[in-house]
Amino acid sequence: MTLPLIKSNARMVLALVPAILAWLAIACPAYSETCHTVTVTNQVYIEPCAKWHPRFWLGNLDDPVPPPDYRPNVKHRVRRWYFRNPGHNFNFYVIGIADKTFRRSGRFPDRNFNPRPGWNWTVCKYKWVRLPFISYNHRGFKLYLGWRERGDFGIELKL
Repeated sequence: MTLPLIKSNARMVLALVPAILAWLAIACPAYSETCHTVTVTNQVYIEPCAKWHPRFWLGNLDDPVPPPDYRPNVKHRVRRWYFRNPGHNFNFYVIGIADKTFRRSGRFPDRNFNPRPGWNWTVCKYKWVRLPFISYNHRGFKLYLGWRERGDFGIELKL
């Protein structure tokens, strides 16, 4: 495949994403044959007032200390660990629902990508909130946008 063809396919997919995400927010009725539901139970508890502090947004509650095999002989390895993923708490706990128990409904609700090439779509349901997720993979091209299987928000495009 040539690069211009990949770019045109990527533009087409990216142009469809907002419309598909809006549709997904109200999609997947319980009687649909292609829709499955799983319950995701998270054990993390975060004080609601902590989520409003910008310093919390830039932290990493799940992995606050780098593992021993992460750049063991490099100066400032702890600082580099924090800059590796500075928005972790923001994506997981501020705009995400990774600290809540919620239901995830869709084609393959327990995973991000369709096990075969093609589309996967799901909706995370927490109380009255509906958070959509859509992904596509085919021949090395991978795209996802929305709230993933643990409840965290993410965007990825790999060519």
